[in-house]
Amino acid sequence: MVSVQNLEFELQNLFKEKKFSEIIFEITTKTQENERTAGLFVLLGISRISLNKRNKDQVELALSDFKKGYLKELTSENSLNALVNLVLASVILSDFENTNVNFDEIIDFYKSSPKLFQNKRPINIAMTTIYSRLNDFKGMVYHLEKVIKSGDFISNDLCNYGFWRCYDQRWSQKNFFEYGQFVEKNLIEYPSDQIVQLSDKKNKKLNLGILSADLKAGHSVTFFLKTILLNHNKDEIDIYLISNQKDPTTVSAEITNLVFKTIDISQLSDLDALNKIRKLNLDIMIDVMGYTSRNRIGLFKNRIAQKQIIWMGYCNTTGLKNMDYIIADPNLIYENEKDLYAEQVLYLPEIWNTHCGFDFEREENSPPLLKNNYITFGSFNNPSKINENVIMCWAKILENIKNSKLIIKCPSDKQQLVRIKKSFEENFILDSVIFYTSFDDKKDHLNLYKKVDIALDTFPYNGVTTSFEAIWMGVPVLTMAGYNFNSRCGESINKNLGTEQLIAKNEKDYVSKAVDLSRDKEKYIRLRKYIFENAIKSPLFNGKKFTENFFNSLKEIVK
Repeated sequence: MVSVQNLEFELQNLFKEKKFSEIIFEITTKTQENERTAGLFVLLGISRISLNKRNKDQVELALSDFKKGYLKELTSENSLNALVNLVLASVILSDFENTNVNFDEIIDFYKSSPKLFQNKRPINIAMTTIYSRLNDFKGMVYHLEKVIKSGDFISNDLCNYGFWRCYDQRWSQKNFFEYGQFVEKNLIEYPSDQIVQLSDKKNKKLNLGILSADLKAGHSVTFFLKTILLNHNKDEIDIYLISNQKDPTTVSAEITNLVFKTIDISQLSDLDALNKIRKLNLDIMIDVMGYTSRNRIGLFKNRIAQKQIIWMGYCNTTGLKNMDYIIADPNLIYENEKDLYAEQVLYLPEIWNTHCGFDFEREENSPPLLKNNYITFGSFNNPSKINENVIMCWAKILENIKNSKLIIKCPSDKQQLVRIKKSFEENFILDSVIFYTSFDDKKDHLNLYKKVDIALDTFPYNGVTTSFEAIWMGVPVLTMAGYNFNSRCGESINKNLGTEQLIAKNEKDYVSKAVDLSRDKEKYIRLRKYIFENAIKSPLFNGKKFTENFFNSLKEIVK
């Protein structure tokens, strides 16, 4: 038998060349299982998954390899790599049909690992993935905090932590503001001699850039972007889409056909992207990502346009000194709160965001309760927004309304669904809850609203897209007034629709309003009719008026 140490060294070169079949052959034919080092087990497991990630048997074998590798050398760096990959492989395996991965076992592996592992960034980042699948907000935050406190973090870790705090009722706007300042201090600032200087030359037209990693057809961002793209004056404005899409081939052709130019920066370093964008001589760059996934917040730290604005994708302060404005409306950021945002507040006169609508006829549908003889509530929000306080409120509503039902639309992620069901069961309402998995077709998704009498908003992280969709379908959305931008979106939507009666002051009022509206059938039917008849005429879907307000505001800041 060949020396395992020599073999491991030789295989590293094959790994760099992505020759995964050869690696599997070499390890399985030239070594016995009991001879393999943790490093060989890791190479073997990664090669199996890399070769065929969609093969359940291969992923299961890889999972076994990582377990053995971890247990082989409990204190080595290779053992840590095995543990990290064990966590990630368990997530991959959980996506297969008829597979129930025991995440509790994986968590026990982490908890029993040497303490020298537990403060390492790779394992803690991997653990956030586990807790994300479990819909466990506290677990995610705990591991991200460990990363940040250790000092071994990257900008993406900082952003993830800030983003997940949007789900936390314990965080005040002051917390967000102070944390944003911390993020700002820890982003890279490039030396001036490495950066292309911004031009002082005035453009004939307004040159506007929009930076997004969410330009895939059907993504929520595209429905809101389309509003201004469809309605802007091309004789006066040139719009550049700056795409950080992971797969450039998935960028929506419908979106790109509406703009002056699309530029892909997904494969560029921050410094290269910074210089590429600076050469465009943009008057304004709008970031529609903030702290969300695949963001390029570091570009804004170094300024890529004369004026920089945060809008839409992340509804809070970035903390950046160079982020000049945040787009909001008077319902979202109150005058006396402006000091808690690093950006100047650019108030739009009505609503901060307008949906482009859908390309099929709206059909007024009768309230489901007339057919069912019971009230049906619904929430199609991201299940991550469904926290324990939300579930307790929903439980009280269902308890007070005889025979009522609640429809939850939840992705088919088994672990997340199990955790949510458990929470409903603990609140004694599981029998009243109906679960639907996601639909690929947008029309099928919207038609599910025909089964819903009243949509229930989440808090503190309100729905946005789902609220617009519900209202488009004529369904009232009950929300609760919040304490900052991301917790007041439902408030702004209802005020702009003229349905202030659907804004609760607190949790008690939230339950009370749901119960009162459910018991007053005539009042409910009138409200539903009002919503269907007035939604399209309201600021929520008036794209032309919104676009006019939007660009008038932008023109003011570049004068």
